Amino acid sequence: MKNDGVDKGRRRLLTGLTVGTGAVGAGFVAWPFLASWNPSARAQAAGAPVEIDISKLQYGQQMTVEWRGKPVWIVRRDQKMLESLESLTDNLADPDSAEEGQQPAGMTGPYRAINPEYFVTVGLCTHLGCSPTYVKELGSVSPDWLGGFFCPCHGSKFDLSGRVFKGVPAQRNLEVPPYQFLSDTRILIGAAEGEAA
Repeated sequence: MKNDGVDKGRRRLLTGLTVGTGAVGAGFVAWPFLASWNPSARAQAAGAPVEIDISKLQYGQQMTVEWRGKPVWIVRRDQKMLESLESLTDNLADPDSAEEGQQPAGMTGPYRAINPEYFVTVGLCTHLGCSPTYVKELGSVSPDWLGGFFCPCHGSKFDLSGRVFKGVPAQRNLEVPPYQFLSDTRILIGAAEGEAA
């Protein structure tokens, strides 16, 4: 058999185009399958760390984000708020946050924070899991009230560091989740300092 009239360059071009088209088609078929291996947004929210921008948070303000299906509050405390924390020691059940499991190691004492200006806590009452209300007004909850969190379900009170008052249904301070500062304006909730995200 003779191949005298065959254009070998054209044959190579058509072969290359066919192989290239097949590879692109295989990529389009494989991509959804490979993408399905990534965790869904819901699965990521269920346990993945959450990065938060706190640059617009003003003194006295609270912001709420979701981590692991729970509300997490970030409160920016001014100097007056920080000073009030020292005066409440006699009214609190665990003023030094000595009970383990309420916060990451090293966050005990009156501030319960990496940076005293920013308080980060899980927004669920440690009594029965209701969501307390952030109340700043002095004396609005009780005569000794200097601001903090009040649970409307059963009357538990927590100061601006989430420390529980004596004589209320809740027996534990509000939980402080693991977190770290990525910069002056960004917090990563769900990974303690030194942990990879």
